Amino acid sequence: MKFVIGASLLALAIASPAQAQVEAGDVLVRARAIVVSPTEKAGPVKPGFPTGSVSVSDSVAPEIDFTYMWTDHIGTELILGTTKHDIGGRGALSPLGNLASTWVLPPTLTLQYHFAPKAKVRPYVGAGVNYTIFYSADASRSLESAIGKTNVKLKDSFGYALQAGVDVDLTKRVFLNLDVKYIDIDTAARLTTGGAVNRVSVSVDPIVPSIGLGMRF
Repeated sequence: MKFVIGASLLALAIASPAQAQVEAGDVLVRARAIVVSPTEKAGPVKPGFPTGSVSVSDSVAPEIDFTYMWTDHIGTELILGTTKHDIGGRGALSPLGNLASTWVLPPTLTLQYHFAPKAKVRPYVGAGVNYTIFYSADASRSLESAIGKTNVKLKDSFGYALQAGVDVDLTKRVFLNLDVKYIDIDTAARLTTGGAVNRVSVSVDPIVPSIGLGMRF
């Protein structure tokens, strides 16, 4: 349904006669709906569950970003948003279902190249850096029922980000935005249960498609 709505808005935008010309000094503000879809690879949970591993759920959330145009073609974008994810059990841990949950704050800064700043349809690509903060992690009831009261902590991550998208005019200042990112996120989770400590390494590496509206200032 989201993609049908997005395609309809894109067709409407292309048919519209309005055109916004982006130039050096402009600030572009976008509000998007994002889907954070991990392509995770996780190791075993050691030492207690060597045949068990974990998965990370998808999440849908609002996001806001700001782009400053240094030239007609070059801009920098700061992306802000936070999502909540469930950490599920795999292998020997799969009978427990969800093991924990965590909030993720991944501020991302990209350097963008805009191919057609004077056109009505303006594609761009970007690359940059990401710092991901994991906070408010909690063990699930099923995990604590199985092994006891457990403290969950995830290590913050620093990595790269890749981006491609397009802005399509709706009016002279308002535009439709379609965007997709790949974010490199590697973390290590520590589960402390009394005097026992289990650890697991996870490459989260989400793909983040989004759709939203923007305004040029």
